[in-house]
Amino acid sequence: MLAAATSVKLSPASAAATTKLTFKPIHLPPLPNAGRRLPSLSARPLYRQEPFLAASRDDRAASLAPPAATADGARPVDTASPETARSAKIGVYFATWWALNVIFNIYNKKVLNAFPYPWLTSTLSLAAGSAIMLASWATKIAEAPQTDLDFWKALSPVAIAHTIGHVAATVSMAKVAVSFTHIIKSGEPAFSVLVSRFFLGEHFPAPVYFSLLPIIGGCALAAVTELNFNMTGFMGAMISNLAFVFRNIFSKKGMKGKSVSGMNYYACLSMLSLVILLPFAFAMEGPKVWAAGWQNAVADIGPNFVWWVAAQSVFYHLYNQVSYMSLDEISPLTFSVGNTMKRISVIVASIIIFHTPVQPINALGAAIAILGTFIYSQAKQ
Repeated sequence: MLAAATSVKLSPASAAATTKLTFKPIHLPPLPNAGRRLPSLSARPLYRQEPFLAASRDDRAASLAPPAATADGARPVDTASPETARSAKIGVYFATWWALNVIFNIYNKKVLNAFPYPWLTSTLSLAAGSAIMLASWATKIAEAPQTDLDFWKALSPVAIAHTIGHVAATVSMAKVAVSFTHIIKSGEPAFSVLVSRFFLGEHFPAPVYFSLLPIIGGCALAAVTELNFNMTGFMGAMISNLAFVFRNIFSKKGMKGKSVSGMNYYACLSMLSLVILLPFAFAMEGPKVWAAGWQNAVADIGPNFVWWVAAQSVFYHLYNQVSYMSLDEISPLTFSVGNTMKRISVIVASIIIFHTPVQPINALGAAIAILGTFIYSQAKQ
């Protein structure tokens, strides 16, 4: 049977099928380093980064990433909105500063016309400010400053100069018109340069020295042509200029590294100045003089006199506080320009309200002095 089976001839189709199903084993050559363990997939790169693919990915990442830092390391940001808000804030500070200063000068002059005792008037101004800030700290409206003995030691010369300048300016306004006092006080930059040059050895560029010429010339012209000139009033304004220059110098030297805000700094300055001023006020005028003068003022003016005293005391502190808060937000140059514009507003307002007679040559002298102050603020920077 087996023989018969093997003797059967296959057909051509069957032979072809048999040929297709037949496989020959393939002997591959051995892999090099066959005994060595291959690294895992996680240890090998999954792809080869082509240059054009990398460039496209970098472009895509750059479009999603924030702006790159500039050459000086600053990262450019969209500051349009914050800058606008800051400008508006400074504008509010300036407008408030000028308005409060005008109101203070008006009420201060009214009080001094009816009650010519500048030592008590100056004391009440400092006392009102001290009371306001103590109440603010006690009620947590304002955060109390963290001070130490070194702080008060550094503040002492500043407070002495501030006290002298404040009293001298009040004495001046008690004797002459408000406009004349502020015209003379616009010459403060001249004192600043002279004191810095001869006492501190500082040198300034030539434009700064040239800017003093219109300041000094304008003040001299205004003083010579002042209809109601008074030597005590003139010297009071001059002493005030000198004292405030030393106050600024002591403040810069003594307050380096002290982290006290402008509002709290002026509050501490007012309190220390009040302590310094009190014994001198009692010695120069005294309670008996004050009592008699108060009765005469109330009899002449009426109850409104009490309001005038309260207003001049409160507004003195408020305008100074806002000015120190402004100095926290702006540069010294901007502050100087703002101070110059403040004097213009005070001079114009006092002339209108008190009907102060002004000769054309006197107005010219005031304009030259104030213009010189503005030129000085630009040259100083």
